[in-house]
Amino acid sequence: MPVSIAPVAGANRVTRGAAFWRVALMAGSRIAFLVALAAVLLLLVSGPGTRLGLWEFPTGFLMMRWSVYLGLAALALTVVHMLVPGLRRRGAGWRAGALVLGLAAVYIPWQALEKAREVPPIHDITTDTQNPPAFVAILPRRADAPNPATYPGEDVARQQREAYPDIRSLQLELPPERAFAVALDTAGSMRWEIVAADPAEGLIEAVATTFWYGFRDDVVVRIRPDELGSRVDVRSASRVGRSDAGTNARRIRSFLERLQQAVE
Repeated sequence: MPVSIAPVAGANRVTRGAAFWRVALMAGSRIAFLVALAAVLLLLVSGPGTRLGLWEFPTGFLMMRWSVYLGLAALALTVVHMLVPGLRRRGAGWRAGALVLGLAAVYIPWQALEKAREVPPIHDITTDTQNPPAFVAILPRRADAPNPATYPGEDVARQQREAYPDIRSLQLELPPERAFAVALDTAGSMRWEIVAADPAEGLIEAVATTFWYGFRDDVVVRIRPDELGSRVDVRSASRVGRSDAGTNARRIRSFLERLQQAVE
């Protein structure tokens, strides 16, 4: 009498399938760790690669976005692995690493986005919104920039006054010649690239490069005589991007604080 082997073959397939999924689940913590590690590495290279010119800033932003996706995937895998009975005590170290790296890959971009949402979507900041210092020598460098070199106007000025009421002109009890010299030294201390320095016109033009993505923002400092001695106005404008996430205001604030300290 012939013996059918079909049920045996079917049982073997089921056994092999169960064994595969058991091994996959056991390795889940390691997989989650590797995904989280890839997310953090993607985040770490997104900015420096843009700064070094390896890719354009939209690619860097896309890499940062994918680091968040991978971080979320790693966290999800870790949670699933923790919920499977019998696996909670396996791979605790891998799960811990996946949690730390996954959270970092998600939290850092999220925090940057939240900070950007706290400020208006503007990129041209000045201490004098009525008569902002104009770019002159730096104009050729902005020829291909998406953002124009001309000041945007009253709508931006209004948003700036509401968001940064402390960004105002600085008055110094120094003659303009002395104030110009101190301002030039202060600009150099901030590691700006000085493009032009005209004592006769009281103008300093420079380029400031952001730390992570290497964005090049343009700065102009204007020194004019007034009743106390000198009036210092500053303008900082981004070449690309609708919002500067508050970078230009922080730059102006830092410059004026350093300038004031240098005079005292």
